Amino acid sequence: MHSLPHNHLIPLPPPPPETNLPLSSSSAAVGSHHRIIPSAASTVVTSPTPSSSSSAASGGDSPAAAFWDYNLLFASQRSESPDPIPLRLAAGSIPADFPAGTYYLAGPGLFSDDHGSTVHPLDGHGYLRAFDFDSSGAVRYSARYVATAAEREERNGDGGKMWRFTHRGPFSVLKGGKRVGNVKVMKNVANTSVVRWGGRLLCLWEGGDPYEIDPRSLDTVGPVDLVGFKDGNPDIDRAAAAAEEDGNGWRWTARLKDMGVNVAAHCLKPILGGVFNMPPKRLLSHYKIDPKRNRLLMLSCNAEDMLLPRSNFTFYEFDYNFELIEKKEFIIPDHLMIHDWAFTDGHYVLLGNRIKLDVPGSLLALSGLYPMISALSVNPSQQSTPIYLLPRHAESSNGAGRDWRVPVEAPSQMWALHIGNAFEESDVNGNLEIQMQVSVCSYQWFNFHRMFGYNWRNGKLDPSFMNAAKGKEAFLPHLVKISINMDARKGTSGRCKVASLSSQWNKPADFPAISPAFSGRRNAYIYAGAASGSRRFLPHFPFDSVIKLNTLDGSVASWSTGSRIFVGEPIFIPRDGEKEEDDGYILVVEYAVSKQRCYLVILDARRIGGGTNAVVAKLEVPKRLTFPLGFHGFWACR
Repeated sequence: MHSLPHNHLIPLPPPPPETNLPLSSSSAAVGSHHRIIPSAASTVVTSPTPSSSSSAASGGDSPAAAFWDYNLLFASQRSESPDPIPLRLAAGSIPADFPAGTYYLAGPGLFSDDHGSTVHPLDGHGYLRAFDFDSSGAVRYSARYVATAAEREERNGDGGKMWRFTHRGPFSVLKGGKRVGNVKVMKNVANTSVVRWGGRLLCLWEGGDPYEIDPRSLDTVGPVDLVGFKDGNPDIDRAAAAAEEDGNGWRWTARLKDMGVNVAAHCLKPILGGVFNMPPKRLLSHYKIDPKRNRLLMLSCNAEDMLLPRSNFTFYEFDYNFELIEKKEFIIPDHLMIHDWAFTDGHYVLLGNRIKLDVPGSLLALSGLYPMISALSVNPSQQSTPIYLLPRHAESSNGAGRDWRVPVEAPSQMWALHIGNAFEESDVNGNLEIQMQVSVCSYQWFNFHRMFGYNWRNGKLDPSFMNAAKGKEAFLPHLVKISINMDARKGTSGRCKVASLSSQWNKPADFPAISPAFSGRRNAYIYAGAASGSRRFLPHFPFDSVIKLNTLDGSVASWSTGSRIFVGEPIFIPRDGEKEEDDGYILVVEYAVSKQRCYLVILDARRIGGGTNAVVAKLEVPKRLTFPLGFHGFWACR
């Protein structure tokens, strides 16, 4: 790929002119389609976007345009809309069978303060967006910052209009605030995901308590201690005894009580908790919903796990009234980082991303001169990927010969990003097959210091990191299928295979989504954000397409946006009276960065890639409320 400009090194020309796309109901101007049929001779043929030819001529596909488009995707939005405002239909109409409900979208909203500091997108204050659909077809939009403790402290000037960053956050270094000796690392910004369960709306982050939000007003209620963080860590001996009992004869007590690890953990806990204000348990931002049992599943790990060669995982299952139905603890003798995970009918599934302590980086991180994440680095020492199949229930033993502490080693090295689905099925002999649909990338590409292309030294975003050079495209996020076969007689894993989810799609893709009714069981379709590769200088990210992949025959259909427009995470909404798995709609936000506009697009899931346009409606967010890239969303029916 051609190099992209760095604005701290050379002066840049002004941003290219806006690309004006028609907003009429003739939605052919909204996007383009192609369909891929699984055949040895099949090729990807993309219909030209309406303004693609004029875009190149006007500088729309140039290094300067790539730089500005990418940075506008992460432009701060300080305005809020506490009172819902009606959205204008820019194209199409709301389908009569579209269900009433609310689409909540979590993500960061602020990246720079009024005193010279910028932060990594992952450290941006949580900005919750809500699109409310009523039964008459009207859609109203509201947005509020999540009033976390850090937000209240940093937003205190001029009646809340001025910001001064005081917390470092895990990925950032302050320029206009205190650097050396700044121990405000755990900046809970509640910006990663959102869920509505049992009438309660929660915004989650990767390292602390979720924040409860009023579902209608979006007022922040406050932090919620769902799993007893304040009670401290579980007793290691008790957890070890439980693990030993579940271990079918394997005894790891000696290793669990290894003096070096235990002494280190004992010393780290008061430092991490008392000095750095880290909770003893770290609730992960990714949750799961089991539609079969109507349960919310959540996962936590211990604060000290990031720094020690041992991982403590606790799984929680809540009923719809937030009563804790089941709690399972597992101690794994490996140094792992888990962002997303999976469940099946009988197992919790962890794809282990191996990490290691970076001692020089830790010292620099503790000083405040480097981001706290500098204490860690990826560990590519092994060419396989550990997959832990942890029994969800007491009866999930799969034979007396298998121990859950021994991972299934996938034959290729993968860094797991997001999991679309996982399920297990037994054959007539009782042999078990577990399948997962996962977005993964290479250890050679993943970099804690450069996610989203953020350079903490100068506070700039460089899109070239997310757009790998020619010949290294395989390192980028892509979709794979992992299959594990368990022998019922031996109770051990026979084979583990990793393959592309479809040989018909070889471009980057991430944020896999499915029909929620099929979570935990075999699904035929998976949807994801993807790159069409149509831009010379931003060929891989940000995404500009939604793909619909058939897991049964490998066929792929796609829908792409117009020129200089990006998309976020797609989410599937079942149609009222849903009969088939793909009988529903896809909600996805379009970021028309050259026009500084956002649109909520409704796609007919069955028409993606077909001869007719998949766009059934397109709603325009007022320009003054244009928001930056969101992370993860949730659909709540009424």
